[in-house]
Order: sequence, then C-alpha cells, then structure tokens
Amino acid sequence: MVPPAFAQRTTVSVTVGAMTPARIVVVGTGYVGLTTGACLAELGHRVTCVDVDTAKVARLNAGRVDIMEPGLSELVARGLTSGTLSFVVGAREAVRAADGVFLCVPTPMGAGGAADLRAVEAVVAEIADVLPSGCALITKSTVPVGTAQRIRDLLGRSDLPVVSNPEFLREGSAVADFLGPDRIVVGSDTPGAADWVANLYATLDVPAVVTDAASAELVKYAANCFLAMKLSYVNAIAELCDRLGADIEDVTRGMGYDRRIGRSFLRPGPGWGGSCLPKDTSALLRIAESVRFDFGLLDATIEENLAQRDRIIAKIAAAVGGRLADARIGVLGLAFKAGTNDLRDSPALSVASVLCAHGAEVTAYDPAITGDLPGMLVADTPYRVAKGADAVVVLTEWPEFQRLDWAYMAELMHGDSVVDTRNLLEPRAILAVGLSWQGIGRPRAAARTTSVS
Repeated sequence: MVPPAFAQRTTVSVTVGAMTPARIVVVGTGYVGLTTGACLAELGHRVTCVDVDTAKVARLNAGRVDIMEPGLSELVARGLTSGTLSFVVGAREAVRAADGVFLCVPTPMGAGGAADLRAVEAVVAEIADVLPSGCALITKSTVPVGTAQRIRDLLGRSDLPVVSNPEFLREGSAVADFLGPDRIVVGSDTPGAADWVANLYATLDVPAVVTDAASAELVKYAANCFLAMKLSYVNAIAELCDRLGADIEDVTRGMGYDRRIGRSFLRPGPGWGGSCLPKDTSALLRIAESVRFDFGLLDATIEENLAQRDRIIAKIAAAVGGRLADARIGVLGLAFKAGTNDLRDSPALSVASVLCAHGAEVTAYDPAITGDLPGMLVADTPYRVAKGADAVVVLTEWPEFQRLDWAYMAELMHGDSVVDTRNLLEPRAILAVGLSWQGIGRPRAAARTTSVS
C-alpha cells in the first residue's frame, strides 16, 4: 500500500530508494502491458497480467508470446517458472489484493484526433468498487492531460491514489528500454503516491522525475511530439539536399556532433508512423485546441509528414517513367520499423497502399509479415519481389536487405531502378550489378551511380 509518510515532491528529479516487492496487477497484455508485467516481475514484484482474450491468456500461461520483441519471451518464461508472473482473464478478482494496478489498455486516436479513453474508463468502472483501500491506480497508457482527475471522478473514492507513470518504450527494444531507461516519470496529486510508484523501479538505479499528475501526463506527449518534429525536420532537410545537391548523410553527421542536437532521430525516411507518434501528435493538437492554443509548429510537423509520403510516391513514379498505373513495383518492408511486426500507421504500408491505389502492381516482402494485404501480394522471399519488377523500393530498414544477392535481384528485375527510402543500401553495391540507385537527400550518390553504370 502507499506509505502515508512520504511527502509529495513537485517537478524535481530524484533517485529512488530501496525497493519493496509489491503485488501488482497489469490490465492489458499488448506491447506496453506485457512488457510492463514481465519486467516488473523480473524486478522482483509479484505480477498478475489481465486480458479479456481467453485464448491469448492461455497462450501466455503456456509461455507463447505473439509479440515480436527481443527478450520478451525469455522474461515471460522466467516469470512463469519462478511464480512471479501469471495471466488471468478478468480484472475484478485479480485486483482485490493488489497494491498497485497498471492500466495498459489501448488509447487509440478517436473522432477528431483526440485520444479515445473508452477502454480506460471501462476498466475503471469494472474495478472501482473492489479495489482495496490505498491501492494505487496507475496509468501507463498514453492519456491526455487531465485523465488522472477524470479517473478520480469515475472512481468516486478518496482512498485510492491515481498516478501517471507514462511509458517510453520503443517497439523492437521495449525490454531494453524498460530495464535500462533514461528516466522514470511519475506524477500524482496524492501525497506519497508518486514516490511509492517510483520506488517500484528502485533496483534500476536511474533518475526519477516525481511531479504532479498533469505534468507527468504532458511529459509523454511533449517527448513524442518533439521526436516527430525532429523526424519531419530531417525529412525536410533531405528534400533540400535533393534540390541543392548536398548529401544528407554528411549534413546530419555534422549536426549530430552538436550535443544540443544529438544524433538520434536524424535519419530521413518515408515518414514517421507506428502506434505512438501519429496518435500522440494528433492528441496533443486537440489538447492545445481545448485551451485555445494555436500549436502551429506541431500542425506543421504533421503536414510535413504527409508531404514526405507524397514526395516518396513522386520519386517512385519518376523511377518507373512517370506513370504508376500498371507498373510492377517490388516493395521491401511493410512494418513501420525494423525489428517489429507492427503495421499500425506504418509509413511503408501507407506508401505501398498508395502505389496500389494508383494502379501499380505491388509485390511486397517483410521478414515479419505473412499473408496478403489489400491490393498487394505479400511474398515469402525477397527475390520474388524482384521478379519482373520495373523498380524495387526499400521502405523498412531491415538489415537483411543489405545482405541480399543484388546481382540475382538485377537478373530477376525487368527494370533497373532501386529507390532506397531509408538510405539503407550501399550505392556502390547496387551500381556494381548494373542497377541504378536513388536515396533520400543523396543526389550526389545517385548521380555517381548513374554515371558509372
């Protein structure tokens, strides 16, 4: 239970103290919920994960993890073996003896772009009357500013502290991010509650920002939207490189050495997507509108991302002679990033779908995706993508695409164009087999390739 002796701190960084094992319930077993549950069990807590999908719970109790996430299956297996991790259907019975309950349910983009909180509210309504006094209700899902107060109102109980503890997990490295985070952010308006949640992570020995609920809720949106701005900015700079004859690789290298800027999120691509950035940028815009703030910078970030997709489509069209209708295009990569099987708001899938909508015949390959998708064939090997293709387009940065037999790819292709929207491939390797190469913001490399071939 939340120790009443702790004094609430506001907007300061602290290093948490010794950890006391707690009885934790995690509601939801998606990327965030399953990673949270498995990692908290690894830290020494006794964790029960809850889901409404009976078949999924059975698979998890058998140690079968559907999510492609390095290290997660091993953590689940270890937790099951040690008895610190279990999976059940239904939250009401699970929470009756809990010290803390993490809400890790989806908060997708709703009507008008605002976050849809119906899943959060449904869980709160389900468990409100059975939560033990003093149990902390903790939002791990990304929720709008003011959600903690909304939950307190729904609970109708003054003996239950509500805490915001946003996640900062990247798909493909979620376990590493949880167990080796840059910081822990925890906020509550109940004295002592945020400190108690921060101490759940004490063995990680990392800084914790302990603050009020609204500030903690805003941290997640502020961080994700800043990353989206950084990506949109570098894509715009890459377009300038294409037009001015500069090389984005050299430009971003020169920028990245500046410690105020850093090297991360400076790689151009077909746009940003995934399960977080699109919905979080849209949600923060709606939050800003609710307090009559014109967030033009964020609006421009979103518009630039849409423009980047259009620029990619134009590059591909140019590579096949200007007409997409009836062009045969091979696509390498569909997931929104390498290392995942997540197609949610994937820029790669968006580009491929637009190609199909323009009448192109699209065959795609992704090492993590099986089964055909609307309008396109999903091949079981990357070489099938190249067969008869007028152009091959790299849309996801899977490292194995660098190791393909590009000489064989060239033999299979009808045309000779490779459009590398991730600047993943080595232009000389493509040149050497008689293919042309076009990247993003690297016109000099493309020109060298064309002139030699």
